[in-house]
Amino acid sequence: MRAGGFFGIALTAVVLFAATNVDDIVMLTVLSITSRAEGRPRRWQIWAGQYAGIAVLVAVSLAAAAGLAVIPLRWLWPLGLLPLGLGLAKLVTTIRARRSGQRASPAVVTGLAGVIGLTIANGGDNVSAYIPVFRTSTNAEMAVIIVVFTAGVGLYCLASTLMAGHRAVIEAVQRWGQWVVPVVFILIGFYIFFKTGALS
Repeated sequence: MRAGGFFGIALTAVVLFAATNVDDIVMLTVLSITSRAEGRPRRWQIWAGQYAGIAVLVAVSLAAAAGLAVIPLRWLWPLGLLPLGLGLAKLVTTIRARRSGQRASPAVVTGLAGVIGLTIANGGDNVSAYIPVFRTSTNAEMAVIIVVFTAGVGLYCLASTLMAGHRAVIEAVQRWGQWVVPVVFILIGFYIFFKTGALS
């Protein structure tokens, strides 16, 4: 892999991870606040649970992408419709929630199993974005993506610990995160169209 290609896929992976897991910052920060106040869940449970949950999501995405490996790349452009549709749906949901003044309250769990379950449930829709990206990537590119995701989980956990005492930061993520996620899902849809030649 050339240097330019490496940095390009690394940047793609950073954007993909950050955008699809932006809501995890809120979840992890709330868990960290609870951990400081009540001692549950413990810090290691938060870290281990987040890593395990993301690993499950990535494994499911890789398995599904491998199942599509026998299909020619140029026929896979419809996969871009899924993240595009989810992004548009999320955008509509965000607009409706904003108009009605609603805001989802983050859930709190107390142990490792709960953190794992919460991570998987919170990121279940991410699979729809990961599958087409993995399917249109080479083995070397997938390795880069996985390394970036591994580092990203650690950074998110560390950031949530540091932000646990700053309510203003939590509110900022809650306020803008709901807009970032749908926009990036839409962009991922167009990225898949580009990678499969649908836009050429």
